[in-house]
Amino acid sequence: MAADPFPERTGAILAEITDMLVSVVGDELLVVGEITPATTFNDDLALESIEFVALAELLQQRYGSSVDLLGLLAEKDIDQILAMTVGELAAHIDRVTAADQACAG
Repeated sequence: MAADPFPERTGAILAEITDMLVSVVGDELLVVGEITPATTFNDDLALESIEFVALAELLQQRYGSSVDLLGLLAEKDIDQILAMTVGELAAHIDRVTAADQACAG
């Protein structure tokens, strides 16, 4: 059996991101269907820049200042930003918070 490409911890982060997205965008977000790791912020969710800022604030409140969504976006070109998925963000948060824990431990 192949290893799960989306670890349990990252899956839990995905669920938290989904909850944050619903609080930022509203319940109408749930009409789009299930948010999966492959869900894109641009094409699937049509997030506006102000919603990205609100999501970034919620992420920092939950995970700390090392999870910098706007900084992550600044490192990408426009095509990468448009193609960014919820799974990419969840994996980024997993990496950053794991590194923070390793440094603290």
